[in-house]
Amino acid sequence: MTPALLEEGLVKLGLGSEDRILPPLTRYIEEIELFNPAYGLVKVRNREELIVKHILDSLAPIKIIRGILENSSSKKIADVGSGAGLPGIPLAICMPDAAFTLIERMGRRAGFLRDAVAVLGLTNVKVEEAEMEKLSPSAGNRGESFLFDVIVFRAFKPLDDVILKRLFSLLAPGGIITAYKGRRQSVEEEISRLESVHREALPWEILPLEVPFLEEERRLLLIRKAL
Repeated sequence: MTPALLEEGLVKLGLGSEDRILPPLTRYIEEIELFNPAYGLVKVRNREELIVKHILDSLAPIKIIRGILENSSSKKIADVGSGAGLPGIPLAICMPDAAFTLIERMGRRAGFLRDAVAVLGLTNVKVEEAEMEKLSPSAGNRGESFLFDVIVFRAFKPLDDVILKRLFSLLAPGGIITAYKGRRQSVEEEISRLESVHREALPWEILPLEVPFLEEERRLLLIRKAL
């Protein structure tokens, strides 16, 4: 393990003083490494790459997400297409006051998520093994329980109109989609394609992200659902 790299990255993100988050993040990294050969959870060459490209990348927008939830009483966050639990599990470790739902359609990966949540003792996380469209209130599934304040994801490349409508169906009025993205130009092109087919104007914003030790360009795309 390279605890110094992880700890220094947390310090750079303003999380270094929270000693309680380092042990569970370390254990989570070990869980991914243990099951990755069999489950194909992430594509990494070594532990350092796992820390930088996945753990620290997942945590890079934490201040933005906290700011979005500042006036929310429920603080409900969905990680759609969670896969290995990224970004949901690292965020949940660092945001114990928020309620996370990890949505994953693949049974094997959902099983890994349930095991990881149990091993890490994350009482603020639940796992839903389902297609996201089957969880929307319009599908008759427990109504308001599947309306979230924030949806996060690192999947859906590119984001298209069908996926956007499905994501909106899981958002409470005024809720925000927060999509982890790369180069600004690519994100703007993606938004342009969306707006050309979407019937309503999309209130969107692109914010820069600084991921410690990562030289690649990273952005956060925010899209707000109308009230």
